[in-house]
This record gives sequence, C-alpha cells and structure tokens, in this order.
Amino acid sequence: MTRLLAVTGFSTLLGLASSLALADNTQYPLTLNNCGVEVTFEQAPERAIGLGQASAEIMLMLGLEERMVGTAFWPNQVLPQLAEANAKVEVLTVEFPTFESILAKNPDLVTAALPSLIGPSSRVATREDFDNVGVTTYLSPNTCVAEDAAKDKFGYGSREQRWSMDGLYQEIDEMARIFDVDERGQALIEDLKQREAVLREETPGDSDPLSFVFWFSSPSPSADAYLGGKNGASGFIADVLGGTNAIDSDAEWPALGWESIIAADPDVIVVARVERNRWDLDNSEAKIEFLNSDPATREMRAVKNGAIVVMDGHAMDPTMRTIFGAEEVAEQLEALGLR
Repeated sequence: MTRLLAVTGFSTLLGLASSLALADNTQYPLTLNNCGVEVTFEQAPERAIGLGQASAEIMLMLGLEERMVGTAFWPNQVLPQLAEANAKVEVLTVEFPTFESILAKNPDLVTAALPSLIGPSSRVATREDFDNVGVTTYLSPNTCVAEDAAKDKFGYGSREQRWSMDGLYQEIDEMARIFDVDERGQALIEDLKQREAVLREETPGDSDPLSFVFWFSSPSPSADAYLGGKNGASGFIADVLGGTNAIDSDAEWPALGWESIIAADPDVIVVARVERNRWDLDNSEAKIEFLNSDPATREMRAVKNGAIVVMDGHAMDPTMRTIFGAEEVAEQLEALGLR
C-alpha cells in the first residue's frame, strides 16, 4: 500500500508549505465563532495550553511548541514524528488537569479537544470559568455535537450525520490563523486530504462491505463496553475502508452490553490500544484475551475468523489521528486477506 507522507512532521510541512501559494498574514483582531461562542484574538498567542491529545498534536504539527506552556489528557503516546517537539512542552498530566494547575502556567489560550475538558459538564473548568480570569478558550469544532438525550456522563453528545474530515480541516485552518501560520495549516490539510484519497482509491469495489465494531474500552469484563458510534470517527473509518459500523447508534460513545454486541456479529472487531491504564480493559492485549476466552464472545464471527485488529484508541476520536488509524486498520485487513 502506498503511503504518501507516513512520517509527516513539521519539517515535511515546511517543504509542502513552500510549494503552496503564499497565504496572507492574519489580520488582528481576529474574531471566530467557536462552537457558538465568539472568541477574539488581539495577537497570536504566546503561552498556549493544549487540553487533549488532539489539540496538542495539531499545535505540534503546526510547529508551535515554542508557544506552548503545557498539555494534558493523553490517551496514547505522541506521534513518533512529533516526539522531539513534544519533549519541549511540559505535560501537566496525562489525565484531567486541575483548573489551578492550568492557571499556574499563566496561559493566554487554552484549547480543548473535548467538551469534557472545557464544556458545560467539564471535569476541569467551563469556558465561563476561564473567561472570568481573562483566558481565551477554543473548543475543537469536531466535538461541537448536539447536547440531547444521548449526552453521556462524559459530556459527549450525538451526531445526526456521519463525521467527516471537514470539521478537522476547519480546526486546523482556524488554529493556523489564530497563530498566524496559515501556510503550515494549508500544507497539513493538503497532506490529510491526500491520505484519505489514497485509502478510498485502494478500497476494493467488487466485494461485500465489511461490518466493523470499534471497541474503545471497558471498566471490567462484566461492564458495558464503550464503542465508537455509527456517526463518529469510527463510522468515518468504516466508510473510508468501504465498510459499515455495525453499531447503529447516533451517540458518540454508546455503552453496550455484550449481548447487544454479540447480536451485531461484525465481520471485524477493532480493539483500541489505550495507554492510560485507567480501566481493566484499556490494554489491547486484555481485550483480545477476553474476546478469545469468554464463552459467548469467542463464538462471534470476527473472533472465530481471527478478524481482530488493533488501532490507537485516540484514532476513534474525531482527530488528526483518525486517518492514521484508518491506515493502521487497512494494513492489518490486507494482512488478513480482507482488503
């Protein structure tokens, strides 16, 4: 399989940026409507904090590590090509940080990947809390989902339409304008578009579509499993690979019992590699051991056929990593003869 820019990093983006038409510098003050909240920047931020791996990795990919004073909430290791830049930025915690620990870094911008980090039901602080101390906030447009009956205890909502990369491109474009690095942003967007195009071109069109279940984690083997909903990033990955998400739920992260999952009987089970070690089944090896040993789950078609593949859990969130996760699954499907 051809991979266009498998080691894309800031240095590669600089090369790409030089081949694109020169973009205009940002004119300040810059005002954006961000998830229904109007935010204004008088100048490019100099002391940003990225809450959530997705937000941090976008800033690192844009070469902004010198303008970052902290990050937090990392479910997975940083992308290898960003490790050197990431080492220059303090990790406040890989879990939820406290409001006080963020303010101690005197930030002028706090970006967040998820509503659980700065949304109305945040476990850290709300946007209003930051406003009250004069700190501008930015929430990923990818997670501006409807706060309806499907809203769960983590603050996620549901989606009526399947997520696409458009929301990610909007976030990258806006972050690039906020920091006045528009050329880098456009180069990153072009790289991601090419990656998606390659995956779609390589999807066989003459075979029955595969059905997928994307299992993020479970607190214990007997607990409900947190899965990727049909319209979230997992649904997008299934679609890019020419398949469908077997979990028919609009909720971003539906929690289902194994009786329902077994009834869905997918062709392929994608288990997440989650490196935080908060729950018994964060570890991908533990998930696979459970699937193969439980008397009920081991009778599922995917388990019997050995069609269990591993993907970074962060790719199941609507992030830059989603397309990387799709590439990771595609390579394993090829090895299994399913693609």
